[in-house]
Amino acid sequence: MGNSIPQVILNDEVTLPVIGLGTYTLKGNEGVNAIVGAIDIGYRLIDTAYNYENEGTVGEAVKRTGVPREELRITSKLPGRYQAYDKAVTTIQESLYRANLDYFDLYLIHWPNPKQDKYVEAWQALIDAKKWGLIRSIGVSNFLPEHIERLEKETGVKPSVNQIELHPFFNQAQQRKWHEENNIKTESWSPLARASVLLQNDTIQKIAERHNKSISQVILRWHYQLGAIGIPKSSSPERQLENISIFDFSLDETEMSIISGLTRSDGRINNQDPATYEEF
Repeated sequence: MGNSIPQVILNDEVTLPVIGLGTYTLKGNEGVNAIVGAIDIGYRLIDTAYNYENEGTVGEAVKRTGVPREELRITSKLPGRYQAYDKAVTTIQESLYRANLDYFDLYLIHWPNPKQDKYVEAWQALIDAKKWGLIRSIGVSNFLPEHIERLEKETGVKPSVNQIELHPFFNQAQQRKWHEENNIKTESWSPLARASVLLQNDTIQKIAERHNKSISQVILRWHYQLGAIGIPKSSSPERQLENISIFDFSLDETEMSIISGLTRSDGRINNQDPATYEEF
């Protein structure tokens, strides 16, 4: 079933599936089993981060699955406290040791942390780690256009991906348009927002009923049709399968507009504005 998820080609020719598995809070043997189960039903993109403290869990799942390593796309992220160049290089290596992997397919700077003003140093570390074969593709997370423009201006290298908060309550229309114009792929974290709220939404429920799909399937299809890569987190085998079963229907322009119209200026989940937020 792994081949049933479409793939996109990044600006550096690396390919990524259009939907993946978020792993935040998935830890220990229970987490390994959840990730192995996801891989077994078709997931090939697995997203983790140094600050999730579960790179080892993801690596163990990679080890236990029967899917060849080259078919998987494993992502991790550099934390804010290690953005100085030397610390960043060491942390990338440590991430690989924790995961027991030879390379990451995608490695991101988790937040720009503009007050620290070290994200260009961190970016240079990612560029060098890619040259050394430790990373196949390099990107960023939660970066604003001005941050990315500075990276390219000072290093000559553009990110392949920007992973941002993106869901119907915060549709990031301007940022997505900028990504598209600059050939950077948008990846959506928390694509289902606060599920307890979003999955009760009457507006999306009506669309879901029209297609005989769940609310989460409609939202993830919305992400796909926006051109964004969703990485929903779930440890439930049933929900995992549901989340990737979105390629047998489509939303029309009106339905897409209705869902996008749910966006709010204060729609961020935790009010984490990349212009000011500082990750530890």
